[in-house]
Amino acid sequence: MERRESLQPANRLIWVERLARLLDNQFRIPGTKFRFGLDPILNLVPVLGDMSGFLLSTAMFATILKHGISPKLAILMALNIIVDTVIGAIPLIGNIFDFYYKSNVRNMRLLREHYEEGRHQGSGWGLIAVILLVFFAVVAAILYFLLMASVWVLSRI
Repeated sequence: MERRESLQPANRLIWVERLARLLDNQFRIPGTKFRFGLDPILNLVPVLGDMSGFLLSTAMFATILKHGISPKLAILMALNIIVDTVIGAIPLIGNIFDFYYKSNVRNMRLLREHYEEGRHQGSGWGLIAVILLVFFAVVAAILYFLLMASVWVLSRI
């Protein structure tokens, strides 16, 4: 049960929680339950906004790693940051996405589940295998469709 105390002593990670809230949930639209933070606002500035959000998320992640988490949890958190950064970088779609996909708050929820409930334990190799399989399947599908498109274009010449 030593993991439970890791979020509590001297509030070592309190700044991470506060920064996650600031980036993802600080503001509320009056009359609604919809919350958003500085991250989607920053991302309205092309490139600089995306980079600043990525750097802040990475700094928080590095701090969390320093305090000890399981490899599986580290993979899940890194995936949240990567998804937020990659999709958030797409013009317009990424701006809308950033208002809904709150990677920092998701990571804090994962961290609490890890420490308080003992979830997300293990090596994470199964998760890595699934991610690699999906990645290679997508790449293979893209290559197949490119090949088919090339054959079609060449047959028209």
